[in-house]
Amino acid sequence: MRPRETAEPVGLEEEGGKSVSEERPSTRDAATPELFEEYGRTRDPELREQLILAHSNLVRYLARKFANRGEPLEDLIQVGMIGLMNAIDRFDSSRGIRFATYATPTIMGEIRRHFRDRGWAVKVPRRLQELSLAANKAIDGLTQELDRAPTVAEIASRLEVSEQEALEAMELGDLYELPSLDTALRDESEDSRGILADYVGGIDEEMERFESRARLAEALSALPPRERSIIELRFLAGLSQTEVARRLRMSQMHVSRLQHRALQRLREVVRDQDAA
Repeated sequence: MRPRETAEPVGLEEEGGKSVSEERPSTRDAATPELFEEYGRTRDPELREQLILAHSNLVRYLARKFANRGEPLEDLIQVGMIGLMNAIDRFDSSRGIRFATYATPTIMGEIRRHFRDRGWAVKVPRRLQELSLAANKAIDGLTQELDRAPTVAEIASRLEVSEQEALEAMELGDLYELPSLDTALRDESEDSRGILADYVGGIDEEMERFESRARLAEALSALPPRERSIIELRFLAGLSQTEVARRLRMSQMHVSRLQHRALQRLREVVRDQDAA
């Protein structure tokens, strides 16, 4: 029979100082040492599943400690479950250590690794991620020790890196979570209020038209002179086929045939440009 899970309420503090209720696992392990011993001998998948279910509350409790950091709680719980399974597979009950004590660092380590590897808005090398986290800890420690904000040189000395590396590590913190375009912006000297999207540039249609005209000019240069003249008069000057025929002193039917052939040639040139 699976041991009954017990829980006791614990108060946690949210942003704004509000207190919320959270269930904390009992100080007693949710599964008996005998169950771990049996799993250690048999590696029975059913026993493993029973142990996972028995300690799922521990994972939820630890995952909630990382809530409100930009990652969905359910995702953190799933990551924590991986740490729980690893802890169950490695746990040796003969050492006399409580499983909750043994599993907690493994579960929290798996969640921290998730933040380190996937929580960054921009892909950053792992070495720099770790250096950025170390820089934040160094800043907090030095601020308490010196009773002031530390200099870059002091931070670099604590981290045993160059000042340039320390600066890079400090700047990396801005890449962890990018601001939303809906972020409200307000000038303290004004009553008006806008959002970040109001200050982000849009697509310049003139630039796109300029690029299109440049590609068209390059494609037109590949046409014979007479066909190029027909295309320019028809589509750039806006003349009708009758007007083009009168200006070039040829029949309208001949203009139509040359225009059709020129357009087909232009399509081939543009396709070749795109494929290049």
